[in-house]
Amino acid sequence: MKITPGVSRGSMPHDDTRTGTDARLRLWQDAMTSAQTMLNRVITIAMLASMLVVHTACSMTKERDPLTPPGVIVSPYDATQGDVLWAVIPPLNESGTSIADPNEVGDAIVAAVQQIRGVRCLPLNRTIDAMRSLGFLGGIETSSDAHQIAEYLGADGVLVGSITAYDPYDPPTLGLALALYAKPGAMAQTTSASLDTRALTSAFSDFGTTARHNFAGQPVSVVSEHLDGRNHEVQYAARAYAEGRSERQSAMQWRIYLASMDLYTQFAAHHTVGRLIDEEWLRLARQPASEGAYD
Repeated sequence: MKITPGVSRGSMPHDDTRTGTDARLRLWQDAMTSAQTMLNRVITIAMLASMLVVHTACSMTKERDPLTPPGVIVSPYDATQGDVLWAVIPPLNESGTSIADPNEVGDAIVAAVQQIRGVRCLPLNRTIDAMRSLGFLGGIETSSDAHQIAEYLGADGVLVGSITAYDPYDPPTLGLALALYAKPGAMAQTTSASLDTRALTSAFSDFGTTARHNFAGQPVSVVSEHLDGRNHEVQYAARAYAEGRSERQSAMQWRIYLASMDLYTQFAAHHTVGRLIDEEWLRLARQPASEGAYD
């Protein structure tokens, strides 16, 4: 048998054994690599699941957005006799545009009046029915018409208004003018000395010895507001109004009252009615000096 130089007789079997060992080693390494990869995946998934559980628990225990009560309008009227009752006339549309709906704006004014502490307001439909029964379908023209409506409905006051500006596009604009008519003796500061007999005896006439009521054909208070959404003062007022009436976590937050004309109308009605109540506070504060028993 011819033997190749440099090659031993046992070299061939030895090479086969080493090749098999290398193959098994590679298989073992591949298996270990796969196991390590799967273990890493399991650990990653477990960590993500743990983080999700912790995040969910924190979210559940996290304090929710605190509630804030909205601003409230308080009337200056004597509450010992109960709340005063108002009726709202649908405002006239003097804005120059036909898209303004007087009934929708009237409903917003009624809602704003209903939020005044110490004042109740009749639904707008009740007032419209009274106007229809009294023949005022075209609206009221004089203070006497307002007085008739107040008597018909048993209301202490009638709120008459007009829409002076209306632009629903962003930023919106709404102008409102309101006039408050009151029945004689209603919504006035009560006084126990409405008639001073001593002053009446020494006086040469009875003029000024009894309390007078401002109901001689003119409203007791009048306000007019032009609310332009571009005005920063108006935006500040809208932001204050939205406090307690909108979600702080929402995308638009208080600016939603500038993005929706319906919401902006609610804000404008509330703001204008609030200004009217401010005028009523001033009127009644001046009343003792001008309408007192010793006047």
